[in-house]
Amino acid sequence: MALGLTPIVSQFSPERVTLAVDQSQRKEEKQHPFWDFWGPILFMVALFFVIRQFLVEARYIPSGSMLPGLQIQDRLLVEKLTYRSRAPQRGEVVVFNSPYAFDPALKNPKRPSPFRCALVNFPLLGMVPGLAEPACDAYIKRVIAIAGDRIEVSPSGAVTLNGQALNEPYVRALCPVDQQGMSACRTMNVTVPEGSVLVLGDNRENSWDSRFWPGGPFLPEEEILGRAVFRFWPLNRVGLLSD
Repeated sequence: MALGLTPIVSQFSPERVTLAVDQSQRKEEKQHPFWDFWGPILFMVALFFVIRQFLVEARYIPSGSMLPGLQIQDRLLVEKLTYRSRAPQRGEVVVFNSPYAFDPALKNPKRPSPFRCALVNFPLLGMVPGLAEPACDAYIKRVIAIAGDRIEVSPSGAVTLNGQALNEPYVRALCPVDQQGMSACRTMNVTVPEGSVLVLGDNRENSWDSRFWPGGPFLPEEEILGRAVFRFWPLNRVGLLSD
C-alpha cells in the first residue's frame, strides 16, 4: 500500500507547488505591462496638476512691467492658499488671469476651459503651434487699492490713496510728463467696488495694468490665481518678496 502512495505524494511535493505558484504570479504580472510602465508616470503628472492648481506653482517674469524689483526671467513661487481665507491686501504682488479672460471689452464669449489653460501652461506644451490662448495667460502686478479705496493716479503714475500721497519705494520709473502736464500714461480717479482690487505695475512707464484695460480698471478677486512670495532664480537674488 505504501508503494502505491509514493507517486501521488511526489506529484504534490512542496517544490512542485512552489513552482506552480511562481509561474502563476509571473503570468499575472505580465498581464499589466501598460500600467506597470505608465502608472507611476500618470500618477506624477496628476500630482503635478493638483499641486499646481491648489497649492503652489512656479512662474517666470516675461516683461519689464515690475522693474526694478522683479527682473525679466526671474523665477517665482506663487502660493494659492492665502486668498482662500482672506482678501488681497495693499502692496501684495499677485498673479492673475489675463484681462482677455475677464475684461468685458476683451474677452471672448466662450472662455477657454480650465483643462485647456492647464495644457497651455504646462511646460513645453505651451510652445505647440495653435495651442496658445491669450485668455490663458497670467499677469503679475501689485495691489494698490482694495474695495472701498478712493484712488487717483496722476499723469506721471504717482498715486494718491484716500486723499494721501502713497509712499511707493518699489517704484523707480514714473511716466515722463511734458510742460503742459501731459503724459502717455492714463490718469484715474475712481473708487474700488466690492469684490475687486486695483493693480499697477511697479514700472509705471511700461506696464499694461488697470490704467489701460478698455473694459474698466478693476480686477475681480476671483480672477487672482495667487500671491507671489518667493524668488528662486537667479541664485544671487533668491529670497522672499517684500510687499
